[in-house]
Amino acid sequence: MKKISVLLLVVAAVTVFTYCSSSKKAVKVIPKTTYEANVAPIIAATCAPCHFPDKGGRKKPLDSYKSVTAQLDEVLRRIQLNPTDRGFMPDRKPNRMADSNIAVIKKWQADGLLER
Repeated sequence: MKKISVLLLVVAAVTVFTYCSSSKKAVKVIPKTTYEANVAPIIAATCAPCHFPDKGGRKKPLDSYKSVTAQLDEVLRRIQLNPTDRGFMPDRKPNRMADSNIAVIKKWQADGLLER
């Protein structure tokens, strides 16, 4: 009799723990891409000094959120050109910007051009 009681208790415990779980599923949160955290470092590394007036650049400035967002379509078009194409950027560099950096800028645009 004691063995049957213990066995029933174990079966009941297993049944309870099998169905006892959180009804909420884990949601993977994908952080939004922002200008300050993700895009500004890329622009500073690849577009300076030419597009930064405080560093002696004389081309259209890309030194602020406002200036980058105002010219974003043109920036994206030019950084995706081949080095032999007219208008290719970054100028005076033999290779295109890394595809991963271009992807970050495109994701930033898709995420809504968040500043922070």
